[in-house]
Amino acid sequence: MTFVESVKTCLSKYADFSGRATRSEYWWFYLAFILFYIAGLVLAGILSSISETLGMIGFGIVGLGALGFILPSLAAGVRRLHDVDKSGWFLLIGLIPIVGLVLLYFFVIPGTPGDNRFGPAPAN
Repeated sequence: MTFVESVKTCLSKYADFSGRATRSEYWWFYLAFILFYIAGLVLAGILSSISETLGMIGFGIVGLGALGFILPSLAAGVRRLHDVDKSGWFLLIGLIPIVGLVLLYFFVIPGTPGDNRFGPAPAN
């Protein structure tokens, strides 16, 4: 799955917690969020050097944009966990310091080949 396809898929399924997501879909979407956030912070920093008010507005827009990514990020994470045959509730492990690194393992391992209890294997 390409970068653009991944972002489109995750944003179109912004509140879809069912089904499965490939590694590429999840990680390309995560990269898109990081790039958006960094670009927004750089732009807000430039605006704040021009005017404090413009900077505050810029950082506010970046914050709202980050809030807008929360639901699609949660949905993509749940679908990624489904791909490795884990419940979406495993996302709560991320709230526990150090132990939350288990999520990273789940996000990088290959998905279950073929069908699993969460549906058919996603198309690459």
